Amino acid sequence: MIDQTADALDWVKERGLGALADKMGIEFIEFSVERSVATMPVEGNTQPAMLMHGGAYVVLGESLGSMAANLYAGAGKLAVGIEINATHTRSATSGQVTAVCTPIHLGRTLTTHEIAVSDDSGRRCSTIRITNLIKDVSGYSA
Repeated sequence: MIDQTADALDWVKERGLGALADKMGIEFIEFSVERSVATMPVEGNTQPAMLMHGGAYVVLGESLGSMAANLYAGAGKLAVGIEINATHTRSATSGQVTAVCTPIHLGRTLTTHEIAVSDDSGRRCSTIRITNLIKDVSGYSA
């Protein structure tokens, strides 16, 4: 496990977030086992009514939660999502949203994270919870 916040942020930037997260404009701002923060623009991630798409919130949450679980899991392990849910309470319409990910449970084989997504005014728009399974992966380096 990488335990220095600056090293962890460098690790995630070097590793990359994947093609979908890149297309959606997700950017990690802070990254550690205890707390991770990312932003995503509303523009380009809306549904036809010009509101932030609920699926976009979920992609943001899964990107944060899965990366945090993999950081926690460490070398030779792979964290894979096994359950995710979201409650959308407000719709962002402009600017960007900010997601804050914190662990609820960090175990030997399972992690659960909560991701709170807020708009530019600090109003919560969505709450996502993701559970990841930590697997041994021969030859895998986190």
